[in-house]
Amino acid sequence: MRKLKVKNNEVAVYAVGGLGEIGKNMYCVQYQDEIVIIDCGIKFPEDELLGVDYIIPDYQFLIENQKKIKALVITHGHEDHIGGIPFFLQKLNVPIWAGPFASELIKGKLKEHNLLRTTELHELQEDTVLKFRKLSVSFFRTTHSIPDTLGIAVHTPQGTVVQTGDFKFDLTPVGGLPSPDFQKMAAIGGKDSLLLMSDSTNAERPTFTKSERFVEQSIKRIFTEIQGRIIFATFASNVYRVREACEAALAQGRKIAIFGRSMENAIEAGQKLGYLNIPEESLVDAQELKNLPANKLMILCTGSQGEPMAALSRIANGTHRQISLQPDDTVVFSSNPIPGNTVSVNHLINKLDEAGVTVIHGKVNNIHTSGHGGQEDQKLMLRLIKPKFFMPCHGEYRMQMIHKKLAQQTGVPEENCFIMKNGDVLALTRDSARIADHFSAGDVYLNDADINDNVSSQILSDRTILASEGVVTAVATINIKKHRITAGPDTISRGFIYMRESNELIHDTNKAAFHSLLNTMKEKAHPTEKDFNTNIIDDLQEFLYQKTERSPMIVPMLIFE
Repeated sequence: MRKLKVKNNEVAVYAVGGLGEIGKNMYCVQYQDEIVIIDCGIKFPEDELLGVDYIIPDYQFLIENQKKIKALVITHGHEDHIGGIPFFLQKLNVPIWAGPFASELIKGKLKEHNLLRTTELHELQEDTVLKFRKLSVSFFRTTHSIPDTLGIAVHTPQGTVVQTGDFKFDLTPVGGLPSPDFQKMAAIGGKDSLLLMSDSTNAERPTFTKSERFVEQSIKRIFTEIQGRIIFATFASNVYRVREACEAALAQGRKIAIFGRSMENAIEAGQKLGYLNIPEESLVDAQELKNLPANKLMILCTGSQGEPMAALSRIANGTHRQISLQPDDTVVFSSNPIPGNTVSVNHLINKLDEAGVTVIHGKVNNIHTSGHGGQEDQKLMLRLIKPKFFMPCHGEYRMQMIHKKLAQQTGVPEENCFIMKNGDVLALTRDSARIADHFSAGDVYLNDADINDNVSSQILSDRTILASEGVVTAVATINIKKHRITAGPDTISRGFIYMRESNELIHDTNKAAFHSLLNTMKEKAHPTEKDFNTNIIDDLQEFLYQKTERSPMIVPMLIFE
């Protein structure tokens, strides 16, 4: 079992994911033999990670120390904070504590993975306190783009470690929901405030982030100007935005059709907890769409991030079984592209424009505001918590650096600010902080919903070569005993060259393969199959690079008699 190199009186704080990146948040606070984990998210792959569905942290260090884990506590229900839970539970089972809305979303994931019966899932409120032998955990209300968002305070013998989760200071939240709990934050800051770990995502924005109510007003105005069908796309978990769209549609006498499994699940959870109030008679299914006038319908769907299998992408591509675009449709994107998705979103918007429908998107229409605080929100959080030490998190490196400077402006000394990497271990006492250790905390690439179906770096490398350079297959039959090539070699190209127009290169490649096989038999009295395969790969890669300055994948198909 891998143990941390920290002293017995030091609090260890480290991240398995979420530092220097946006996604797969997973933070840990450890004192002696007790560990509290905060969040367990996933990250969605960028385009170059071919065939990868999800990215999760490497859980190996936590697996080795699972007996020390007391709880997994959740700040809120976004995928980059709860999406990794089913994969984590496939490796080790720990008690989970989450707010009401996050709990409902987690239950849906556990059912999908057949883990609900075996998982200890507890619902918590903002006044819940978890007490363990050496650590305790309390919570404070924040605001974000999803209900029931919480900051987390882990109380240790050396002081309090605070993880803000994703937050902004929304003083006029929609739907009569409560505003951030300034009093509780200030109370935490007035005690033994040791370390603040704070959301850095919007550190490049020099202002406060606008209230969700600002978007609510814009949606109502835009909806009154639309005469045809409305296709409204947003994050399924952004229940506030869903609520605003539904209320605006209902005010115009529109019926609402819901498409996308995650959207259906989020609305079911929102209805159950009272965050949404969509009358049953206002909901219609796919069979009823054709019977409704265009100006009496809103289609609420997933796909605002350009995901190829989401409802909006299938509608745009003409592959959706129940919805086809109409000329007077208006598609509303009520979100901004998350990092890595900009190209996909722009491609989707272009598709919709080509189809002749009206597309409303972007900041110019005021139909989206971030759930993450800008610099003024971040400085206010620093002033409230008043930490002795500071660690920016949940943001790329440049964002963390800006956040670090903001902390210094609010009175945290530069030497007390730490830009950390996943796997770095910060050891803290009341009066000291040092980077004491590091463990492996890389990415794990998943093909599907099974943590055991992961993609190695070698497979990713092979996929990249195949996509960019193509493949050349060399086929030959060899009699090893007689040291003779009895058939071939013949080479076949896919994605590398067009064979019908490259007869000379194919002929020369066949010759190069022939000489490679002959040389292998000359060099060794008893060559093995591995010798033949290794040599022909090396020789053809060198030959083809000299001829074309490209490096296709070489796949030998050698038959041995």
